[in-house]
Amino acid sequence: MTDPDLWVELCGVRLRNPLVLAAGILGTGAELLARVAGSGAGMVTTKSCGSSPRAGHPNPTVLDWGHGLINAVGLANPGVEEEVKIIGRAKEMLDPLGVPLAASIFAETWGGFAEVARKVAEAQPDFIELNISCPNVSHEFGWPFACDAGDAARVTAAVKEVTSIPIIVKLSPNVTDIALIARSVEQAGADAIAAINTLGPGMIIDVYSGQPVLANNVGGVSGPAIRPVAVRCVYDIYEAVEIPIIGIGGIGDGRGALEMVMAGATAVGVGSAVRYRGVEVFQTILEDMRAFMIEEGHTRLTHLRGMAHR
Repeated sequence: MTDPDLWVELCGVRLRNPLVLAAGILGTGAELLARVAGSGAGMVTTKSCGSSPRAGHPNPTVLDWGHGLINAVGLANPGVEEEVKIIGRAKEMLDPLGVPLAASIFAETWGGFAEVARKVAEAQPDFIELNISCPNVSHEFGWPFACDAGDAARVTAAVKEVTSIPIIVKLSPNVTDIALIARSVEQAGADAIAAINTLGPGMIIDVYSGQPVLANNVGGVSGPAIRPVAVRCVYDIYEAVEIPIIGIGGIGDGRGALEMVMAGATAVGVGSAVRYRGVEVFQTILEDMRAFMIEEGHTRLTHLRGMAHR
C-alpha cells in the first residue's frame, strides 16, 4: 500500500499535512518558525501580539506539574509594529517551503482587535488568529471575550471589516456551551475555529513554602491531561458549525491527532508536546498517523474527518 495522503485544505489554503504549531510555542522569531516548518509542521502560528510591547508576568511563568504544563506568561510580545517585521521575515522563509503562517493577535477591546488585525495584515500572513480566550488576560469588563457569545461575535465582526485575510477564532473550554460560542463567531464571519485554548486557570502550590508556584498565582493548564476535554469540545463544535476546526489540546502522538480528526478537526494543533519532545514531535506524530492508516487500510486523512459522528 502506498503512503496515505495527509494533506488538508483550510479555508482554501493547502497544508501539506494537518499539524499546526500552536500559538505561544516557538513563535517568537522568524528563524524559530522556519525551524518548526523544516521539522515537519504543516502550518505555524506566531505567539500572540498586541498593539504595544508587553513584558508579561515575572518568572516563574511555566511549570511542568507531572501531567501537563501550567503557565502564566502574560502574553509577552514586542508589539504589532515589530511583529509585522517578524512576520515578513518568516514569510520569506516559509513560502519556499509551502508552509502557511497564522498571525495570532489579542487586544482589550473590540476596536483594539480590529486595529491590531489591520496592522498585522500589512505583512500578509495566510491567516489571522484571534486569541479571545487567554484565561489570564481579560477585557475591560473582566472576562475573556470567548466567554460570551455576543462579545466573541463583536470581535470577529470588527476584524472582518478591516481585512480579507481568513480569520481563525480561538475559543475557550471554560464556558458552559462552547458550541453556542462557535455558532456566534461563525455567524459573525469567522472562517475557521481553533479549539481549545488552555483550561482553567488552575493553581499549583508548593507545599514546602505554602505558596503558589507561579508568580501570577494562577495559569492556564495544557498538555496530556486536557486532551479528553479538547476532543469533546471539537466534537461539539463540529456538530454546530460548517466552518473548519483546528483541534488543539494535549496532542503528542498520532493517536491523539487522529482522535481530533475523527471528532471533526480539519487540522490539529501541537503545543505542549514540543516542550516535552522537541520539534521532532511533528515527524513522530506524522509517522504514527501513517502507520495507523496503513494498518487500517485508510488512504486519505480526509476520509476520517468526523468519523465519530457517523
